Amino acid sequence: RNKILEGIQEMNRNGSTIIYTSHYMEEVEQICTRIAILDHGRCLAQGTAEELKAMIKTGEKIHMEAVVLSPEQLAYIRNMPHVYAAEYKEGNLELRFEGTDNNLLRLLGYMEQEKLVCGRLFSELPTLNDVFLEITGKELRD
Repeated sequence: RNKILEGIQEMNRNGSTIIYTSHYMEEVEQICTRIAILDHGRCLAQGTAEELKAMIKTGEKIHMEAVVLSPEQLAYIRNMPHVYAAEYKEGNLELRFEGTDNNLLRLLGYMEQEKLVCGRLFSELPTLNDVFLEITGKELRD
């Protein structure tokens, strides 16, 4: 599979235009410079990977594991700039932001101010899977 992808990329570098169809969005992002999102034969969106990601509401996702928050702290975090969804369950917090600017820095600053600790914290930027899901309203199908 990797050899085939490398061959496709080489053909493209040599000036060939490639039309590649796949529901493996990681591959699409790796080899395509322009992308069209199709669903049931209709083109719903097109552009570069970055242009498509900018079209959707979902920006950065931040996950905190093993964190204890008071109701007041959770309310403050939910009202931080650009937060549009926050789910706190069994000591785990998932935040969804519109955009990606300084969300993690703001959250870390608040955690330091409140002396909050967590077992693990990580951030995810939007993927083409997120784009497909938000634009079509459907999960990718195998």
